[in-house]
Amino acid sequence: MHHVAAKFMPRLLTREQKEHRVAVCQQLSQCALDDPSFMSRVITGDESWVYGYDTETKQKSSQWKSPGSPRPKKVRQNRIMTKSMLIVFFNIRGIVHHEFAPQGQTVNAGFYCSVLRRLREDIW
Repeated sequence: MHHVAAKFMPRLLTREQKEHRVAVCQQLSQCALDDPSFMSRVITGDESWVYGYDTETKQKSSQWKSPGSPRPKKVRQNRIMTKSMLIVFFNIRGIVHHEFAPQGQTVNAGFYCSVLRRLREDIW
């Protein structure tokens, strides 16, 4: 016997929800078969946290040393406190729209609706 951790699930779906997802996937699959240009009209999006890093060039981190002294060590870059949410929408050809959420902005329905309006403007 051994110790195992439970698998993380965002939510448990009911039988009806699972059946609905299968039906929607079948409809989308049929649309793709019926219309060859269907996939070129699909736009999807994703959000991701982007962290700022304090970059130091190789020249800045170099030091003078004598032949017998050990080589200097450099610690891996640490994240600084800059953290922004990047929202990206793309289609089959690439990125259609992207933007960073303002610092301290809560991503709620109102904010996301304004992002979708700007996306619509970029598509037009």
